[in-house]
Amino acid sequence: MKLTVVGCSGSFPSAESPCSSYLVEADGYRVLLDLGNGALGALQKYAGLYEIDAILLSHLHADHCIDLCAYWVARNYRLEGCPDPVPVYGPAGTADRLARAYDMPEQPGMTEVFDFHTLAEGSFELGPLRITVVRVNHPVEAFAFRIEHEGRSLVYSGDTGESAELVELARGTELFLCEAAYTDGKETFAAVHLNGREAGQHAAAAGVGRLVLTHIPPWTDPEVNRRDAQAVFTGPVELARPGAVYEL
Repeated sequence: MKLTVVGCSGSFPSAESPCSSYLVEADGYRVLLDLGNGALGALQKYAGLYEIDAILLSHLHADHCIDLCAYWVARNYRLEGCPDPVPVYGPAGTADRLARAYDMPEQPGMTEVFDFHTLAEGSFELGPLRITVVRVNHPVEAFAFRIEHEGRSLVYSGDTGESAELVELARGTELFLCEAAYTDGKETFAAVHLNGREAGQHAAAAGVGRLVLTHIPPWTDPEVNRRDAQAVFTGPVELARPGAVYEL
């Protein structure tokens, strides 16, 4: 299983990175985790536009889903004709939200291009991958994902504040891709985002192999968040960067 960071900037794109999007590949099967602002352009460095087999949306904030509108254009108006609908798994109301974002009627909306499925907590098979979904702690309906293949796993937090459910989902995973949007001692809003120290605490409690911090906004010093995570988690701590590849 291979994870490629397509975009990792939190809240809005930075000069170096689009917003959240991550490509997971196994046995020739390709799944996108989120497709935020600017990510569709960067994705084409790592996969063809029509080589994506499924998309998982953690939640419906724009920095995690809005490039589905551009992807609809790329698929719907392809010169050779629209490919078969690609499955899109997202929170309740995903299809309607995207149709409104593109200012089109909600029926049929984008349903002729995307095959929408509503996420719920639990596990299901997607190609060669096993996906486990839990609800996490964010102001809107938001999910974290555990992706498993041939005895290996990675966990993506999506956006979340402190979450016991996320700890359980991440328990023993080889790679924990965890948001760290806030800075310890600076932002104090509960149930929105984690800071670097909290991400490290979640990683330590779950006994993960490697922690990769992501979703850090352009106005935040990522090195501060990495140091804060390293103060409470003894395993490797890295900062997500566009183009980074992790083999599991």
